[in-house]
Amino acid sequence: MRLLLALLLLLPSVVFGEKQKPNILFIAMDDLNDWIGCMGGNSQTITPNLDRLAKSGVLFTNAHCPGAACNPSRTAIMTGLSPHTSGLYENGQNMRETLPDAKILPQHFRDHGYRSIGSGKMLHYFIDARSWDEYFPEKEKENPFPFTLYPETRPLSLPRGGPWQYVETDWGPLDATDEEFGGDWSVATWVSEQLSIKQDKPLFLACGFYRPHEPWFVPKKYFEPFPLKDIKLPPGYKENDLDDLPPSGKRIGPNRYFAHIQNEGQWKKGIQGYLASIHFADAMLGKVLDALEKGPNADNTIVVLWSDHGWHLGSKQHWQKFTAWRAVTRVPLMVRFPKNCAPGLPEGTAAGSVCNQPVNLLDLFPTLTKLAGIPHKKDNDGRNLIPLLKNPAAPWQHTSLTHLNKPGSYGMSTK
Repeated sequence: MRLLLALLLLLPSVVFGEKQKPNILFIAMDDLNDWIGCMGGNSQTITPNLDRLAKSGVLFTNAHCPGAACNPSRTAIMTGLSPHTSGLYENGQNMRETLPDAKILPQHFRDHGYRSIGSGKMLHYFIDARSWDEYFPEKEKENPFPFTLYPETRPLSLPRGGPWQYVETDWGPLDATDEEFGGDWSVATWVSEQLSIKQDKPLFLACGFYRPHEPWFVPKKYFEPFPLKDIKLPPGYKENDLDDLPPSGKRIGPNRYFAHIQNEGQWKKGIQGYLASIHFADAMLGKVLDALEKGPNADNTIVVLWSDHGWHLGSKQHWQKFTAWRAVTRVPLMVRFPKNCAPGLPEGTAAGSVCNQPVNLLDLFPTLTKLAGIPHKKDNDGRNLIPLLKNPAAPWQHTSLTHLNKPGSYGMSTK
């Protein structure tokens, strides 16, 4: 009888503890470098919603990606395994062939009482359906992308330079509304609908925005604030920027994409397209943040925003990614949650906090499990960022590595 009474007295606290697990809103952007207002990468950019999120929590100004391309970076973030551990270094590798048994973030949270759902690009052009409860538009097809409007005739702006050229390297304004464009608008709409519902279980909700990944086609209203005549070359661009590089740097830097874009007179139009795509992605973020803040989950949701890697737009005579320079490695990372939300940091994040310590997106997996109060995944290469969320100026004796396309090839970022 005494044992039964003790169990009954314990039950409410167990149920209460389950209800208090925080939701996780895990937002990814694709190919977004530091050209956002709060990071100062380009004074022409328009990112009120990214800036708004940064001001409401902790902005990491010295965050770096684990890999210099989509697949290795996203695989590392979602598994918690560095490329040097997983062996996945290139976009052409299949994650499940390389890591057949790896448990990714949504599955780990599912295993500990969460409902894991998502939409948009989180992994490299597939969903990994077994790791999710639900995925929009349809997880069984392993296609993370809703319908997206593109020009009927392509290329629109940049002529093909040869079979080596990525077919999506193109840009231009579309005569369409956000809804007609679809794509990230559809992702933002679906995610916003989930945030408007009070969930029965704690939620791991992934929101993968595809822009500013190429092609840089978005509704024309996002191009209008960036008249071509006003477009400036990338901040810090120097014609002699390669002169002080060793031979290896001179091999990595100049590429035929940039040479082709220059030869076709498309450099400023490309920059315009990138700025417009950032502006569009920022607007879609605003739609999601509004839904969270107006809905029933605002007081119990950890918000994390990151970009898989950055992008060169002419610096080092380079276009695209695939380098270890800061144009590629340095990425936005923001974390925000209120008081009494996260068991791992009950005081919440202080609005307007800025951390300049070198961190890596690989650190997100162990940080989120600790914040949520769920068990740690043992095979994990990242570090817990809670000390920096609590005190952004806390001592931090670590560097950050960004791996290139083969073992032993990487860039190191320090304070």
